[in-house]
Parts: sequence; C-alpha cells; structure tokens
Amino acid sequence: MLGLAGIMGVAATGVVIARAERRRRAYTPEEIRARLRERVEARPGPRPEDPQA
Repeated sequence: MLGLAGIMGVAATGVVIARAERRRRAYTPEEIRARLRERVEARPGPRPEDPQA
C-alpha cells in the first residue's frame, strides 16, 4: 500500500506542476498575434496580404 500511495503522490505532484506550467505559458491575444506575425516574417516566400490594410 505504501508503494501505491507514493505513486499517487508523484502523479498528483505532476498534475500540479503541469497546471502551473500551462498558466505560465498562457499568452494574451496580442502576444499570440505578435508571435504569429514574427513567424510569417521569418519564413521565406511570398508575403500574405495584410488584412488590416
């Protein structure tokens, strides 16, 4: 039983760490747009038309 409790404790700790990591990596919509624009600018080839122009 002690082994099972240890495994459950490790699993619970992993869940807590994963939740914290998702929160830390949460981006605002503006950050997402900026990152996407950077990726488009960095790729070779023709550029898409600017939808806001």
